[in-house]
Amino acid sequence: MVRKLKYHEQKLLKKVDFISWEVDQNLHEVKVLRRFHIEKREDYTKYNKLSRSVRELARKIRDLGEKDGFRAKCTSQLLNKLRRLPTIMVKLRMAQNLKTAITFIEQGHVRVGPEIITDPAFLVTRNTEDFVTWVDSSKIKQHVMEYNEQRDDFDLVV
Repeated sequence: MVRKLKYHEQKLLKKVDFISWEVDQNLHEVKVLRRFHIEKREDYTKYNKLSRSVRELARKIRDLGEKDGFRAKCTSQLLNKLRRLPTIMVKLRMAQNLKTAITFIEQGHVRVGPEIITDPAFLVTRNTEDFVTWVDSSKIKQHVMEYNEQRDDFDLVV
């Protein structure tokens, strides 16, 4: 048999909801962290806020008239801005999957134009998509050039 709860225990139980427990919400968080390879849990809340605002913006653009020129302009601008560097690398076949692409970026093997990028959340526009390459001193670039028989020993001296 179960003993009768004391007064202060009954009061505490009124404040706790056993049906919707906080830990149950963690499953969605873990799925998102794994899917997008987000390593810090603090970034998850930032990701949630950002994705919510992007969804709201997309919903507002969708609600505009179909023949509205502003809708087409905003849609193209939104699509140009929302491309992460690891997804571009997978699309360009510089990496087999997102996880390896993120690893290459964090290790400093990738540059966009003249800048070396170490942040996997870097957004690439379609204009700069053509300038995603390996860093000159990267072992990966040397290995790719050696495989394609394009490696020049003069590049190693410089």
